[in-house]
Formats: sequence, structure tokens, C-alpha cells
Amino acid sequence: MTLDLICPQWPAPQRVKAFSTTRVGGNSQAPYDSLNVGEHVGDSLDTVQANRKQLPLHQNIKWLNQVHGNSCISLDSNSVQNMSFDASTTSEPNLVCAVMTADCLPILLCNKQGTEVAAVHAGWKGLADGVIENSCNQMHSAASELIAWIGPHISQKNFEVDDLVFAHFQAYPDCFLPTKVTGKYHANLQRITQAKLSALGIKQIFSADMCTYENEALFFSHRRATHQGLTQTGRMVTGIYLQP
Repeated sequence: MTLDLICPQWPAPQRVKAFSTTRVGGNSQAPYDSLNVGEHVGDSLDTVQANRKQLPLHQNIKWLNQVHGNSCISLDSNSVQNMSFDASTTSEPNLVCAVMTADCLPILLCNKQGTEVAAVHAGWKGLADGVIENSCNQMHSAASELIAWIGPHISQKNFEVDDLVFAHFQAYPDCFLPTKVTGKYHANLQRITQAKLSALGIKQIFSADMCTYENEALFFSHRRATHQGLTQTGRMVTGIYLQP
């Protein structure tokens, strides 16, 4: 089966290359079928490695141990694998910044000069704790020189949260719609992300506008799997790198 990659539609410099995988084109069996790239979800490690070898510049991807935190690391060729960060940035050519998701937002950043890139994993905890702000601060470019792309993630109507989550985003009341259940809301993580990026001074913000929960044929979704009574599901990866 052919690898099915989503390429951002954004005005990035030509040497900036980026991709986001779907669940299509791999070797994993259900419930990880078929292009699962996550080693931590219970899938066969040999199968995951076979899946990863299909990815662009697979040998140069710097995988992170994502912890729903707010830290971003600057990568170089000596950086080791599986460090506990939720975002990475680099100025080195052919070094892939990458984040795994299965409902959370994968956010890609590059500067207009095409000299640095970043990949950010943003669930609600990371958004609340400043992973976007910390990632932009880790980059050398001014925010006004950055371009952002938001990859496939869970949409507002499918992301129900409680008062605890709502309390973390008091500055963004328009990003929450009350449900019929008291104390429950539908949260729009994309709008929060866009607001945070804009507040930093980033004017060019683009999105895939694709919901991971709704499109079972294309995407893994942790929340959908939970609703289906499954304990695990696979992961997609979103990556970005600079050509020499």
C-alpha cells in the first residue's frame, strides 16, 4: 500500500520540506492498522520500525518522548533519540523535527528566510502551559518572521472537556461552546492556537482543517478509540526539515 502523506499548503521557502502522515500505507495490524509510528502504544516494535523506514529522511528523524509538557529543544546532529520534550527546532539541514499525534495539534513553524524550522506537539495541557510560546522563544527568528501550519487534529464538536480544562483558558471564552451537560464544553483548540500564534506576532497561519476523530479511514484518534472501547490506537507523525 502506498504511503499517504499530507503536505502543508503554505508559502514556506522552497528548501523547507514538511509532511504529516495518515494511518494509510503501513504494516501494522488492528487496532494499529496500518501506518502506526508510535513505539509506546503496544504495537510490534519491528513493525513500527518497518513503518518508520518509509518516512522521508527516516534515518534523520529525531523522535521525542512526548510528555504533554511545554519544553522545546534545539536539535543538532549529536542530539539523541527519545528525549522528553514536546517540541523541537533546528537550523541544521536534513535533520527532521517531528511530533506524534492522535488528536492533539501538530504545529509546524519555519521562518521566511528558510533557515530554521520547528515542530510542536500541542494538546490542551501543552497549550495551557505555553508550549507554543516556549517554542517560538527557542527559535532565533522574530515571531513576525515565522510562518505556522496546524496539522490534522480533533475538531471542536468532537472534543468535549470539563470545567477543569475550561478554567485553564479563561482568556479564550469564545473558543468554548457549552454542551447540554452542565460543566461540559466543546473546545476549539485550533482557535486557541491561532490566537496564541497571533498574539506572538505571527501573521501567516495556515491549517489542514482536517478532523482526526471524524475521518477514521485516514487518521488515528485516541478519543475515538476510547469511545469504541479500545485501549490503544496508533500514532501519526508530522515532520519538517531543511534541504541543504
